[in-house]
Amino acid sequence: MPIRTVVRCCFVLAALSLCHSARLAPAQETTGERVFFNAKVFTADPMAPYASAVVVRGDKIIAVGTLPEVLKSASAAAERVDLQGRTLFPGFIDSHSHSVDGGLGLISADVSDKVQSIDQLPPFVAEAKSSGKGMMGDILEVDGMPLEFWSHTDDLNTRFSTGPYQDQPVFLRGMDGHTGWANVALLKRAGITPAFLKGLSADARHYYGVGKDFQPNGFLVDFGVEKVTVLLPKPGDDKLLAAGRAALQYNYSLGITAWLDPLADPYVLRTYKLLADHGELTSQIAAFPRVLSKEPTAELAEVQKIRETYKDVPNLHVTGIKIFADGVVEFPSQTANLTQPYRNTGHNGELLFDPQKFAELCIAADKAGLIIHVHAIGDGAVKAALDGIAAARKANGNSGLPDTITHEQFIDPPDFPRFSELGVISALQLLWAEASPDTIELVKPYLAPEIYKWQYPARSVLDNGGIISGASDWPVSSANVFRAIYQAETRKARRGSSMHPRICRDWPCSMPTPGIPR
Repeated sequence: MPIRTVVRCCFVLAALSLCHSARLAPAQETTGERVFFNAKVFTADPMAPYASAVVVRGDKIIAVGTLPEVLKSASAAAERVDLQGRTLFPGFIDSHSHSVDGGLGLISADVSDKVQSIDQLPPFVAEAKSSGKGMMGDILEVDGMPLEFWSHTDDLNTRFSTGPYQDQPVFLRGMDGHTGWANVALLKRAGITPAFLKGLSADARHYYGVGKDFQPNGFLVDFGVEKVTVLLPKPGDDKLLAAGRAALQYNYSLGITAWLDPLADPYVLRTYKLLADHGELTSQIAAFPRVLSKEPTAELAEVQKIRETYKDVPNLHVTGIKIFADGVVEFPSQTANLTQPYRNTGHNGELLFDPQKFAELCIAADKAGLIIHVHAIGDGAVKAALDGIAAARKANGNSGLPDTITHEQFIDPPDFPRFSELGVISALQLLWAEASPDTIELVKPYLAPEIYKWQYPARSVLDNGGIISGASDWPVSSANVFRAIYQAETRKARRGSSMHPRICRDWPCSMPTPGIPR
């Protein structure tokens, strides 16, 4: 194999295998020279995808090939690192990661992978309160709740609205980032009362759990969550810096050295700047502020101000915008927008933008050189997002910008080829494509069968010429690249149940439908 010289490399090199991971420091951390050898080096060169050695000098890859070949480009003083047959990858890029929020979760009270049942929840919450880890001012917040908990609001109220929690505001945040539950004390503080709920329109009331006589049961989704979270105190710089450092370490431990942060709120941007000010922002970050598509001209002007403010922050790039097309599909939320109504309500969910305004936004953003990144779960939202980007292509021609739709839990089959035709990237979280309550019990009974059978249809997007970018949506789920690859290839749940990936092109094939809860 001929030796290959490679241009400037800005990413971490991580030596990884499925059963072992060895973290190497980001290349920018050293100005020295290292020779990695006895490795299976993935080069990303289709003509010669693997090598056995590589030379790194400072932040540049100098040579790739066999050990005798690369030593010709190395100095005699270069450190030699024997990787003992393990695989060496360039740094991974996560195309949808809320890393600052993930870092805050790592240093706060988060039940992810620790609590599987409501019976296990009370001791975790009690510890979060006593240790102070879950305290946000005087509000007790615990993150990462399994979504099936929202079907048991009576149980949650019994445990967390009485006794020691009668006067203690408690907020339990769902693992999806869209849902949550507030106890009676917090609902009262937020003004979520029977009178408030009775005064809402039927559509607005859908963002709150409503019981008999308009009594709130504590469940919240999207706008309902926002009404409570505005009461939470903002983290200070010390906490943001600690969260940023935790996020960097977590990503590095998985070989992730660059990511798109798709909800660059002020505290998120502040965190990255704090890291940069301390000389610690060694990852490449694309940060996309959120827009609402209500006043496109004014909103994009604000984004341009943000770009100007952060243009000199090393490794931080404000290059696009984020917009929500809909919410989430799981019961009882059901805010994802579908082409056919939910079977239990007769509603299609809500499209969060006006299609004409969204088309105006896409045309203007494309002209301004801003990438469009759309959250779309339901097949109706995916269709509407593609329509808006199509308007930009028609008005401006092909700008070459990698506009992206993320999540796409459901896609209407006629829209499969449109990803390729419009040059739209599909940022899929393929770790989610497993048999679990979140994809079966909380979804299947409520959807039209012809929609449900196209859940996470990655193969169909690829077969129609589309491009898929790997995305984790951390901290919604693990950012572990290999777990996502395994799930994408096998469609087999961690607990053993399989979605029969070789029988059907996508999944979940034919499965018995549970009865619809009333």
